[in-house]
Amino acid sequence: MEEELKCPVCGSLFREPIILPCSHNVCLPCARTIAVQTPDGEQHLPQPLLLSRGSGLQAGAAATPSLEHDAAAGPACSGAGGSAAGGLGGGAGGGGDHADKLSLYSETDSGYGSYTPSLKSPNGVRVLPMVPAPPGSSAAAARGAACSSLSSSSSSITCPQCHRSASLDHRGLRGFQRNRLLEAIVQRYQQGRGAVPGASAAAAVAICQLCDRTPPEPAATLCEQCDVLYCAACQLKCHPSRGPFAKHRLVQPPPPPAPAEAASGPTGAAQGAPSGGSGCKSPGGAGAGATGGSTARKFPTCPEHEMENYSMYCVSCRTPVCYLCLEEGRHAKHEVKPLGAMWKQHKAQLSQALNGVSDKAKEAKEFLVQLKNILQQIQENGLDYEACLVAQCDALVDALTRQKAKLLTKVTKEREHKLKVVWDQINHCTLKLRQSTGLMEYCLEVIKENDPSGFLQISDALIKRVQVSQEQWVKGALEPKVSAEFDLTLDSEPLLQAIHQLDFIQMKCRVQLVLLSKEKCCTRNNSVTLAWRMPPFTHSPVDGYILELDDGAGGQFREVYVGKETLCTIDGLHFNSTYNARVKAFNSSGVGPYSKTVVLQTSDVAWFTFDPNSGHRDIILSNDNQTATCSSYDDRVVLGTAAFSKGVHYWELHVDRYDNHPDPAFGVARASVVKDMMLGKDDKAWAMYVDNNRSWFMHCNSHTNRTEGGVCKGATVGVLLDLNKHTLTFFINGQQQGPTAFSHVDGVFMPALSLNRNVQVTLHTGLEVPTNLGRPKLSGN
Repeated sequence: MEEELKCPVCGSLFREPIILPCSHNVCLPCARTIAVQTPDGEQHLPQPLLLSRGSGLQAGAAATPSLEHDAAAGPACSGAGGSAAGGLGGGAGGGGDHADKLSLYSETDSGYGSYTPSLKSPNGVRVLPMVPAPPGSSAAAARGAACSSLSSSSSSITCPQCHRSASLDHRGLRGFQRNRLLEAIVQRYQQGRGAVPGASAAAAVAICQLCDRTPPEPAATLCEQCDVLYCAACQLKCHPSRGPFAKHRLVQPPPPPAPAEAASGPTGAAQGAPSGGSGCKSPGGAGAGATGGSTARKFPTCPEHEMENYSMYCVSCRTPVCYLCLEEGRHAKHEVKPLGAMWKQHKAQLSQALNGVSDKAKEAKEFLVQLKNILQQIQENGLDYEACLVAQCDALVDALTRQKAKLLTKVTKEREHKLKVVWDQINHCTLKLRQSTGLMEYCLEVIKENDPSGFLQISDALIKRVQVSQEQWVKGALEPKVSAEFDLTLDSEPLLQAIHQLDFIQMKCRVQLVLLSKEKCCTRNNSVTLAWRMPPFTHSPVDGYILELDDGAGGQFREVYVGKETLCTIDGLHFNSTYNARVKAFNSSGVGPYSKTVVLQTSDVAWFTFDPNSGHRDIILSNDNQTATCSSYDDRVVLGTAAFSKGVHYWELHVDRYDNHPDPAFGVARASVVKDMMLGKDDKAWAMYVDNNRSWFMHCNSHTNRTEGGVCKGATVGVLLDLNKHTLTFFINGQQQGPTAFSHVDGVFMPALSLNRNVQVTLHTGLEVPTNLGRPKLSGN
């Protein structure tokens, strides 16, 4: 679990961890070292443009409470925090050449960016390089200016794990939430190891963090925004109350911790400060109550209403809020739920996800035992086979002497190969098991916590991590890659004159190149048929073939058939698309090379008929399944044989017979449409039903857009399905019937028709989309 508690920047246990918008954590002092200044040209962009560039993070940033209230909970961090801020200020204030290297302006306004500074932290993460102070300025002045650089100018921070960049608002790093739950777990972990940091590091008096004097002067003020302690002289010199510092809040430095408090539990002051630092506020104060210390944990309060505790959970912003945020804040119109209910719900989700990982970990342990048994079997079987081989070779006396060494070498290589494969699999599985076990232990510690808001801060990210960890145990990952048996057979019966050609009969036989029979490859509508064969005089055995097809748009190949047949038809492709196909053979020795690629073009327009297999049993088809009627007085549905998922398609239906004013319906449907009622009454069909005077559009039994004008014997109904624009339009005798019938149609559709015994229609397909269709008739309502 220790790996889960280490900062990705410094490699040490977390100190004052904050939650980045990507849900990863980083120490607050480390965050100052990896934050970078936005180029000057970007700072002067209009405010809407700056907001749009951070659109990917605005929701998370807006829903993330500030950390400014931490300043009231304890002294500001010195040492590491001060030096980090000083380094950053130097980089921002005096390094014009470094600003070019750290530019985020070229990231296409996506809200994410990257940077390439020249230094790396001890953990391998790139950090902001130090820039010397300008000539004539003191080091103290440079460090003072750095303390407010993140709040007085536009800055950003890049996550050291996923490398996503987030823009900082006017609050700087204080705009990110403090991960108090992780902080408490770190302290509890330290106590479990017997480490109680901070007991001897706390100084009796808070000292100035910018003094050049030795020893430093006592601190007189604390800047809540800069999180830096100043003596009176350094405050006037480094933090004047004018310019960008005018809005900073200066308060009295907090009192030093009592000796009893320093000895009773870890405070994180020494943890967060270097050897010379003191007066650091305790990041672990919040967890003392949970770990048995004398001070109860301080639960976080709302950053916008400092006196209010969190009481509800905003579902829209995914963050805890107080009741004042709901009454007068920006969460007033958002969906909220009780904090305790959401806490229990997220805990249940995390526990459920952990069950899957726990099962996989158990299987992995059993799998490791199986692999170790295979190791022993390989060793034993290898030795047995060597002994058998030696006995056979000795029986052949001198004639086999020259071949014996070669055969022994091959057996040894096979054994070493199997051993190497199994060892590699053991190492890989052990690594995954250790990672999963660490994650499980960390998650169990998180579940033990009783801080709902703290838990909800990290629960979503933990649930995703657990799910990803479970998905890593893919099918086949817990199966041995090699067998313990040696598939080597020695034929000891050849003639003496063939001894020099003696070899294992299991020797690999390379699979030959497959030849595609282009004269037999063809297309019909949206299906393709491919045929292939092995070259003549081929003696290599073939166990089967693998046929691959791309996506019709030049994308990656995918397997569409694996088997022994040499002829395959693929249905359901896109119309008017070009597909590339290739095939290869395989046997027990491996896979052969790919054949030459063949290019196949599907039909521009669709030719299809009514499908006798999918229609209702009362439907009567004739004229090669192009004419349909019904034997029932009730409406029955029949589908076409084609399915469309993209492109523009048009077909017509001619009314051959129309008696007693029935209401036939024309349109499209899913394959699972209900077939014993009028088309459009369920949610699987989109249709226009029409009588002799008017028509309506219908979907989910909703009747809309009544339009004057009906059908009679000899009328022609046209259906235009435009899947590029996702629309469905109807025509009667060449005139558009009403407005566009349906928009936002997406998926796979089949031509459909519903009618009763009073109607007979004939289907006409393979039609180009007409360009002379009339204007739409106005609907009646």
